[in-house]
Amino acid sequence: MAMLRSSSAVRKTEHPLPELARQCGFSVSAEELASIVRGHDTKSLRFHNGVDGIARKVAVSLADGVKSDDAGLRAEVYGANQYTEKPPRTFWMFLWDASQDMTLLLLAFCAAVSVAIGLATEGWPSGMYDGVGIMLTILLVVMITAASDYKQSLQFRDLDKEKKKIDVQVTRDGYRQKVSIYDIVVGDIVHLSIGDQVPADGLFIDGYSFVVDESSLSGESEPVHVSTANRFLLGGTKVQDGSARMLVTAVGMRTEWGNLMETLSQGGEDETPLQVKLNGVATIIGKIGLAFAVLTFTVLMARFLLGKAGAPGGLLRWRMVDALAVLNFFAVAVTIIVVAVPEGLPLAVTLSLAFAMKKLMQERALVRHLSACETMGSASCICTDKTGTLTTNHMVVEKIWASGAAQTMSNAKGFDQLTSSMSETFAKVLLEGVFHCSGSEVVRGKDGRHTIMGTPTETAILEFGLAVEKRARIEHTGAGKLKVEPFNSVKKTMAVVIASPSAGGRPRAFLKGASEVVLSRCSLVLDGTGNVEKLTDAKAKRVASAIDAFACEALRTLCLAYQDVDGGGGDIPGEGYTLIAVFGIKDPLRPGVREAVATCHAAGINVRMVTGDNINTAKAIARECGILTDDGIAIEGPEFRNKDPDQMREIIPKIQVMARSLPLDKHTLVTNLRGMFNEVVAVTGDGTNDAPALHEADIGLAMGIAGTEVAKENADVIIMDDNFSTIINVAKWGRSVYINIQKFVQFQLTVNVVALMVNFISASFTGSAPLTIVQLLWVNLIMDTLGALALATEPPNDAMMKRPPVGRGDNFITKVMWRNIVGQSIYQLVVLGVLLLRGKSLLQINGPQADSLLNTFVFNTFVFCQVFNEVNSREMEKINVFSGIFSSWIFSAVVGVTAGFQVIMVELLGTFANTVHLSGKLWLTSLLIGSVGLVIGAILKCIPVESGSDASDRHDGYRPIPTGPSAV
Repeated sequence: MAMLRSSSAVRKTEHPLPELARQCGFSVSAEELASIVRGHDTKSLRFHNGVDGIARKVAVSLADGVKSDDAGLRAEVYGANQYTEKPPRTFWMFLWDASQDMTLLLLAFCAAVSVAIGLATEGWPSGMYDGVGIMLTILLVVMITAASDYKQSLQFRDLDKEKKKIDVQVTRDGYRQKVSIYDIVVGDIVHLSIGDQVPADGLFIDGYSFVVDESSLSGESEPVHVSTANRFLLGGTKVQDGSARMLVTAVGMRTEWGNLMETLSQGGEDETPLQVKLNGVATIIGKIGLAFAVLTFTVLMARFLLGKAGAPGGLLRWRMVDALAVLNFFAVAVTIIVVAVPEGLPLAVTLSLAFAMKKLMQERALVRHLSACETMGSASCICTDKTGTLTTNHMVVEKIWASGAAQTMSNAKGFDQLTSSMSETFAKVLLEGVFHCSGSEVVRGKDGRHTIMGTPTETAILEFGLAVEKRARIEHTGAGKLKVEPFNSVKKTMAVVIASPSAGGRPRAFLKGASEVVLSRCSLVLDGTGNVEKLTDAKAKRVASAIDAFACEALRTLCLAYQDVDGGGGDIPGEGYTLIAVFGIKDPLRPGVREAVATCHAAGINVRMVTGDNINTAKAIARECGILTDDGIAIEGPEFRNKDPDQMREIIPKIQVMARSLPLDKHTLVTNLRGMFNEVVAVTGDGTNDAPALHEADIGLAMGIAGTEVAKENADVIIMDDNFSTIINVAKWGRSVYINIQKFVQFQLTVNVVALMVNFISASFTGSAPLTIVQLLWVNLIMDTLGALALATEPPNDAMMKRPPVGRGDNFITKVMWRNIVGQSIYQLVVLGVLLLRGKSLLQINGPQADSLLNTFVFNTFVFCQVFNEVNSREMEKINVFSGIFSSWIFSAVVGVTAGFQVIMVELLGTFANTVHLSGKLWLTSLLIGSVGLVIGAILKCIPVESGSDASDRHDGYRPIPTGPSAV
């Protein structure tokens, strides 16, 4: 006793009990509770008299759980289940980042020097106009870039909150219910099963075959068995097998996961594959721009020095005006680099992906990884589950085989026939098996109504059991479970041993699972009177025929069997069972699935159904939704596993249905499709055993309703409504992202080529650049930020799903794009070249401001060429570029803002923008020259271009996208 008192005193010193906790009736501190589980401190757990003692000290009943009214108080005393996150970046941080661009800093330095020299030579205020104009334009570029990045960060923050929403099952107020993971408090009784994430640190109360994966915390790949011998559960780990109840002892930052979070800073999104591909394009463009900048500066300096050499004083006499001219040449060269470097490329990709992610969220698809959008756009194959994805996931028992006959349960007559034909003995055995051999639970709510918490299949059988009880007026009685073997997707069965009330409390084993598996382990059958008969070969064939008949009607079949166990060991027997019943469970197709599958086929996407169901059920469902065609193959998992590599190569392209499959079969199929056939594979899944295939696929799609936390953790996209049609929306938006970036690159390269060539040619022939620094910065803003905003946010259209997916090795810049870029560039260069050389005579421009007027007109015409080029870029192949133009208000707004601000620059900002007033005639001429680009674009699209890939190279038989006028 003295030792115990001494130990107690030490603990009180280490972890003193706060006054608030004492006043609330708690007798253990938050720090001490947290240290017990984190340190796996068995001595401290024994000191507190185990789980029961801890429960008393946190004032909770292990049977009834926390009182809902006390949850807020517990959160105040023991903390909330939330983690301290890295503070979000403010707008000023993004503004600082945007201002760190080296070329912009160099331009700002040039502008400052220009102001100093200008004031010295021209005086106030005319001497500062050029420099201040450049500075104001740089400030505008920085502000727009920072605002765009900041808005995008807000979108990602909202999406991040959405993907962290997890519900867990707890017992509160004596009732089992779902609460948010953030609402978990110390003392909560949490129910855990396969695939769940442990929401906080806690202690194992009771459960069966409970195994957790702690690799996320410890790095150890070996699973940890948790039982009465090892009760410690850590938040953030995942349940691999079994089921259990847990008493929460620490939440939020006091958990082991919280400690780990304190040492880590959450990283941003990695570059997407498209961004990586475009980095190469950006590097090449940047080098070309640098070369043009050097050439332009060299030509301007050479002409300047030659002119100065022939002037009085020669090269030895330098004035402030000369220094200002050289500085201007250097600033022009730097500005050319700013224009040439396509900083808008990553912005366009990010904008397009962020826009797609936001829209997909509205369409019930949560994108967890940024790259998933564009990857799904290239998907050439979808390996999909059946239950819940193609079907409604609301299952009901449609038919049952029992007492030697099949009955239809979808009407009252069928139930009456079943209940009238069964004896009380048969009914009790049936109900014992239905209610006790189940991973789900019937919960009575506060309103007295029954709610079933569990999987859809289990729910259907339990609903059937409740209906039988009501009609037969026979209720099942509770029974102690001696041993539980939870459902396993490899064994395809679950089993339980109970102290059976109908067997006088003796042990009775129940087995439930896949029909062919359970039937093979039965040697007896129960008739309607409750007598046991031998399951002869003839009777077994009749049962098998009933199973096949159910399967051919697209019903999922499950068998239920039992066996009385000798002795009190509670061991689960391997065979010798007595067959009770065969259930035929109906799961109707989701509305729109057939149309969605047809859309996939039109888009060159092969849909393959991979399921653990009977082959006949799988084929019936696959035919109903259009997956299984006359030339396709339906294969069973065991047959697939026995194929050698050569046979695999021959059969895999033809597989449309795989039934009776194991998780490894799905993983093997995905691996071979990606490796052997270079397919871009999307995989849907909802279970923990789908995780390997989800992780292996190019894009994993987890079900948000039926999916386990492990499946969601390994997925790239979570389908919130479990609907296959939503997957089509993800593919459509993915294709939209890819095509939008292609549109933007086509537009940007055209502007790049024309701007660089115009300044270089003009510098070579006239000794000056027609586009000034401020004008070039405005062009850069049009081309990069505004161009990205306009073209990267166009919504998808149905035509995108009528062409094959983009292959892994396909060039990003296609021949169609090169045709449009070269054609538009030649037109603009010819027009602008003629204006620069003969513009004064053609437009009859005279007077002292003739040069300024011509340069302003050239600048204005150049900008409107780009405005109409932006409209042209909406469609790379179709002649009608105005189709659906108002479906994207952003595009219309950007074009309107660009045109409006161009008017302001020319007419109101003449001093800063180096422009002069233009007459109405010249404005109209600029618009007409720019609009001719639409005609040029239509003519270009009539020029046939060879496809970059040969249809014969594609094993799926789909032909490339048509080009030319036929694509209108």
